[in-house]
Amino acid sequence: MRAAPGDVVPPRAEAALDAALRAASRGDEAGFVALYRDLQPRLLRYATALVGAEAEDVTAETWLHVARDLRDFEGDLDGFRGWVSTICRNRAMDWARTRSRRPAEPAETHTLAEHPDPTDTHGSAVEGMSTRWAMAQILALPRTEAEAVLLRAVVGLDAPTAAKVLGKRPGAVRVAAHRGLKRLARTIRDDGPGEGHV
Repeated sequence: MRAAPGDVVPPRAEAALDAALRAASRGDEAGFVALYRDLQPRLLRYATALVGAEAEDVTAETWLHVARDLRDFEGDLDGFRGWVSTICRNRAMDWARTRSRRPAEPAETHTLAEHPDPTDTHGSAVEGMSTRWAMAQILALPRTEAEAVLLRAVVGLDAPTAAKVLGKRPGAVRVAAHRGLKRLARTIRDDGPGEGHV
């Protein structure tokens, strides 16, 4: 089928992931693995920002839930990413409620950079340190702005999908992400990741 004039044709990788989603929803293991490899690194960073060191447990529970209910999922790739992010956020909030009943040690921000996205080229130690610095700056934002920036910039969700995850209106998410990014831009301009940070 040819694209209509003005239609945006997704990149080849997105098209392959769309096919993987259709296959996974029919029970195809290879399709599920492709979806997992695409989303897990970003999901792990998001969960780490929410719950710290327990992020791997939270994302493992998330993927168990996804595997159980994927056949019932209806939607496109963006919808899938939003659905998985919502499950992850709910699992993280459940874990946070449990944690509030028992003492726990806060997570170090360096754990955020330990799960690089396989599509990133941030393989060197210098880039890893810059990533740690950037994640620390995001986590220093007010919570609403930090989550909006994480969902939009790290997980890669559009505003309507991020709004569903957060239970807010898309405009509110756009504003929160914009404010957060403006604060980050000021921080980078004023005291960016120079020699002391990198």
